[in-house]
Amino acid sequence: SIETVANAQFYDAVVPVVGCDKNMPGSIMALGRLNRPGLMVYGGTVKPGRWKGKDLNIVSAFEAYGQRLGNNISDEDYNGIIKNAIPGPGACGGMYTANTMSSAIEALGMSLPFGSSNPAESGDKTTEIVDVGQAIKHLMQHDIKPRDIMTKKAFENDIKKVMVLGGSTNAVLHLIAMAKAVEVDITLDDFQRISDSTPFIADLKPSGKYLMEDLHHVGGTPGV
Repeated sequence: SIETVANAQFYDAVVPVVGCDKNMPGSIMALGRLNRPGLMVYGGTVKPGRWKGKDLNIVSAFEAYGQRLGNNISDEDYNGIIKNAIPGPGACGGMYTANTMSSAIEALGMSLPFGSSNPAESGDKTTEIVDVGQAIKHLMQHDIKPRDIMTKKAFENDIKKVMVLGGSTNAVLHLIAMAKAVEVDITLDDFQRISDSTPFIADLKPSGKYLMEDLHHVGGTPGV
């Protein structure tokens, strides 16, 4: 759809605004195939919900349903978790596939620094949106295209970031597809090679404790 509209309307540059795990790599594949100036804007992560002093996220709702089936949760707590788990707009709050791909694409160089960790409802996300205009102007003036940015080294950089953050295994599928769109050779062997030499240091859900907004509050996710 992006390629069809951009070609039909003779767009000089493209800024896809996306918000979930499938349309982010899809937008990057389109930008790579179009190969005209472009940057992706991630809609941002959701705020954590709260119930009885505890942070919640989308998995909290899944877990509460399982507890209810096992008669291990009260109606009050079940309803409280369901109603408060997702308090507003934004992608799932942990290091699930959406935040994994936004982080990887930032490290790839196809979104602005900190764009992956600016929450959906934050002032930083608003500032980022304004800054994208100047960034696109710079890319157009200097004729910098996606394939100039998405090199083998750049893909290796974004794989490192996925490993450091403990990102979703879906990143393997998406990054290989993105690389193919710009004719860069990335295989499973690259993921294994980089994984062998890259430490996993994050403590983010689902394997850890914290959410993407917490990472934002301690400095965000600049490219590695």
